[in-house]
Amino acid sequence: MNYTIIVAGGKGLRMGTDIPKQFLPVNGKPVLMHTIERFHEYDENMNIILVLPKQQQAYWKELCSQYQFAVKHQIADGGDSRFQSSKNGLALIPEDAEGFVAVHDGVRPFVSLETIARCFEAAEESYAAIPVMPVTSTLRYVDPRGGGNTVDRSMFREVQTPQVFDISLMRQAFNQPERDTFTDDASVVESLGCRVVLVEGNRENIKLTTPFDMKVAEECAKQSFAK
Repeated sequence: MNYTIIVAGGKGLRMGTDIPKQFLPVNGKPVLMHTIERFHEYDENMNIILVLPKQQQAYWKELCSQYQFAVKHQIADGGDSRFQSSKNGLALIPEDAEGFVAVHDGVRPFVSLETIARCFEAAEESYAAIPVMPVTSTLRYVDPRGGGNTVDRSMFREVQTPQVFDISLMRQAFNQPERDTFTDDASVVESLGCRVVLVEGNRENIKLTTPFDMKVAEECAKQSFAK
């Protein structure tokens, strides 16, 4: 049995709005609903866990009523960090559950079904998989003393979500104390010495962070770029 933990704890500060970015409308409904629907479309039997700050949960329930949003999901309390939020979501998975769990950013509504499938299929083979994309911009290493140099961008990849793991492996990883080096869920799993497989993501799978991103999102939704 597979699970998806959707982490949505943003405050929308860089959006310049009072409404958290996951609740902003895209093509007629909140971003977060598009995200949840994408995983439900991939697998109607997917167990979806939504991680939200306590103070946002009542508003989310109002939105679900307003938009008649009926995709079944559980709600976990958001933590003070990504590590804590993912751990809280993981806690809602039954102790005897077997299978795989995806962890996905709530504000990445345009992940393709093909990307989700690649992540789950690779995790089934190797226990842990994440989607990545080639870096297209020039990268420069900045020396703390003020110098620096251009680096070979072919050696780097842009990391996306969902990051998919064997449930038992993720439990083991998140039983560790939190560290500053845990920048995403994959880094937590890698700290056990586990190899994380890289699979192809999709370019439209952007994380909505700025007002410009919202304009791009509207175009993606209208033109159905993500499938």
